[in-house]
Amino acid sequence: MDDTPSWAPAGLPAREYLLVLFTAAAVTFLLTGLIRLVAIRVGAVAYPRRRDVHVAPIPRMGGVAMYGGVLAAMFLAKNLPALSRGFDYSNDARAVVVAGGLIVVVGALDDRFEMDSLTKLAGQVTAAGIMVLFGVQWFMFWVPWGGTDGKVGTLMVLGSNQGQLLTVLLIVAMVNAMNFVDGLDGLASGIGLIAASATCLFCLGLLDRHDGDVTAYPPALIAATIAGACLGFLPHNFQPARIFMGDSGSMLIGLMLASASTSASGKMDYTGPNPTDTIALLSPLLVVAAVLFVPLLDLIMAVVRRTRAGKSPFHADKMHLHHRLLEIGHSQRRAVLLIYLWAAVIAFGAVSLTLFNAVVVAWVVGLGVLVAAIISLIPRMRTRADRET
Repeated sequence: MDDTPSWAPAGLPAREYLLVLFTAAAVTFLLTGLIRLVAIRVGAVAYPRRRDVHVAPIPRMGGVAMYGGVLAAMFLAKNLPALSRGFDYSNDARAVVVAGGLIVVVGALDDRFEMDSLTKLAGQVTAAGIMVLFGVQWFMFWVPWGGTDGKVGTLMVLGSNQGQLLTVLLIVAMVNAMNFVDGLDGLASGIGLIAASATCLFCLGLLDRHDGDVTAYPPALIAATIAGACLGFLPHNFQPARIFMGDSGSMLIGLMLASASTSASGKMDYTGPNPTDTIALLSPLLVVAAVLFVPLLDLIMAVVRRTRAGKSPFHADKMHLHHRLLEIGHSQRRAVLLIYLWAAVIAFGAVSLTLFNAVVVAWVVGLGVLVAAIISLIPRMRTRADRET
């Protein structure tokens, strides 16, 4: 009798991935309370500053608990017959464990001692370098121009140095994007959950197109693991938060999301029977851009804003997207849920383009964008109406 869930393609270890996800969630949830006590004991506490939203001291360093959940989930996957073969043919999961451990240590030290930005950047680049040393990097991608013989687009093959540089830049960008967006209770953990879930869905579709090839197991495993860690941490972190994930958590999320996307890019069949399938061939880049659209947009706006003001791009301020939502009248919870909605529409919309009919997806995404835009502007419209009356 086939035990595969009705929603999963036949032959995929869907139950095992779910088990990994919920294991990461359970372990993270249980460890977070202990890490909270440790953070208070060692002084890793976020005291309110002018740019902060919270008004009382909150312990941080929750990323340590999340990494514990990741380790537990990876250990389980290594010992599950259906998933263990993925470790035999790829070092991607091992790379995430080692590089993730390093970046959590760097983040935990910053949570306690508030290191300078250059020291943190050095740690981020080192972690990205470890990923490259384990073989996780971009090798090629398709672009929609320069086609010949009636073909749409062309395949760009990266040299070793180019691929390594692109991978390091991508990982560092995502790490800082998640770090920048971590400004409201539950915001980073929720966006991480949404982004990782969307990435995992895409990777399962990729795995299905590979007919369950074990070499395509790691991307979905990495995404499912960090999704579970975010899910387990969220109950402790949603407003009112009892603990913050700190840089140790936000940087771990960014690293693992970038790793899942990079790993998935290496599993694409660029020479298959449908090389002109634009959506399928662009899907790795599409997912990379879409699943972190909100934090990446926030990061770009912050860099431009601070540079124009003659300040360092790492100089903290109170002008992030979530701060702006608060200014126009949204409560903390509503602002967080609204950003969840935007992130979900963009991320799942992009991934759905590779799995379902593009026209149907476009209509659904368009409706989602319209609803999100209306909800975003409701406080401002109310304010105008009150002024006119």
